[in-house]
Amino acid sequence: MNAVPYIIDFEDLTMDMVPQVGGKNASLGEITRNLAAAGVRVPQGFAITAKAYRALIDEADLRDPLRSLFDGLDVNNRADLAYAGERARGWILNAAIPEAVEGGIREAYRAMCQRLGADVAVAVRSSATAEDLPDASFAGQQDTYLHVRGEENLLRAVHKCLASLFTDRAISYRAKRGFDHLDVALSVGVQQMVYADNGAAGVMFSIDTESGFEDAVFITAAFGLGENVVQGAVNPDEYYVFKPLLNQGKPALIRRKLGDKALRMVYDEAGEARNERVPERERNRFVLSDDEALVLARWAVAVEDHYSRVHGKPTPMDMEWARDQETGELYMLQARPETVHAGKQSDLLRSYRLTEDGEVLVTGRSVGSAIARGPVRIINSPTELKDFNEGDLLVTDMTDPDWEPIMKLASGIVTNRGGRTCHAAIVSRELGIPAVVGSGEATRVLEPDQPVTLSCAEGDTGYVYDGYLDYAVDDLELDEASLPEQVELMM
Repeated sequence: MNAVPYIIDFEDLTMDMVPQVGGKNASLGEITRNLAAAGVRVPQGFAITAKAYRALIDEADLRDPLRSLFDGLDVNNRADLAYAGERARGWILNAAIPEAVEGGIREAYRAMCQRLGADVAVAVRSSATAEDLPDASFAGQQDTYLHVRGEENLLRAVHKCLASLFTDRAISYRAKRGFDHLDVALSVGVQQMVYADNGAAGVMFSIDTESGFEDAVFITAAFGLGENVVQGAVNPDEYYVFKPLLNQGKPALIRRKLGDKALRMVYDEAGEARNERVPERERNRFVLSDDEALVLARWAVAVEDHYSRVHGKPTPMDMEWARDQETGELYMLQARPETVHAGKQSDLLRSYRLTEDGEVLVTGRSVGSAIARGPVRIINSPTELKDFNEGDLLVTDMTDPDWEPIMKLASGIVTNRGGRTCHAAIVSRELGIPAVVGSGEATRVLEPDQPVTLSCAEGDTGYVYDGYLDYAVDDLELDEASLPEQVELMM
């Protein structure tokens, strides 16, 4: 470990360096080194290694206090969790960044400025050493800071990133996944800022997120910064690309769905991100051209193919992209293994079906294929955890990582906003509970304590029905003997 430097450029990183730079940074380096020839474009940057985080912890003598703070902590007790998180973050922010680490950051940033221009704007992203594993993504658990300019602002953002290893949500996630808080360290990625506020951004998967179908690339897109897509603040455009046709050079874009994209996250004159309304004329056109969607799909296939070779098994990927407003160029911002379908039991097919009819109250995009019942609990803030009981149906405008303690208790989730790659959708898949996202009006139409049935078993559209409806669950064991030798062609 002593030989590991504090700063490593992206082009010098590989996937076997996760212990030094975390999953996010290692992945960006892996793509930079290996897929540039395939046209995959990654913004320039460097990683501040986990060694720098450990140096701060050791020089400030924080290891034993942190161990005592988390020993026996009940993460389900929100007050205790909040106290522990606040104390841990405060200790780190009050500790000085080691002099050698600070000097390395300044030197690396100056080198970026020489290549890209004075006071180049950067994104400062956390990258935990237990992050982006095939069975635990840790996505969204730590903080990101965008549009950071100048050495002093960069140092402050890095310091806050290091402290964010102990956000309440990160502490809870690690505890429930069985990770020791002191065994996980944080690396920080400093990456050239892609200006998407007047461009576009989104998320894509090299697999269909709902069915797990391996021959499709699923892309979502919205105007402005990608945070709105990830958080579910907008209902984005959706694109499906069929991989076999893409590989053959034939027309491969098999489906497009126009989202409302009502908001666009942009920077104001003070450099702060804010949302603005998107004019109706822009909302009614697709964010991506067909050619751009196909470029992104080719990138997704290239990334999946590469990581499948690295891991020695099929490895579907979850990726974030952006389009720069000045150049119009597309960039890959993140790539991590998809964690939901990778962990599913492949020899069991479970299906749900309603056995009685009911009045439809709300519809939206279905996430998953299950059915759930429960009383409506309309929650406006994660601080309202005391009002939420296990088995309630969570109904809200949208969610972010701070909501996860509530989401773990819910029988199902309904949101006003968001698409199939938003936070609520991703977490509901990971938890194995159904969700209806982008309903537009759930918090207005549904009543507190109202008994409802949420069904995602009827295709792309999810339904919320009045009352508790009966349903059946069918399990089918899949093996070679159970598959028919021939299937009659029907139309």
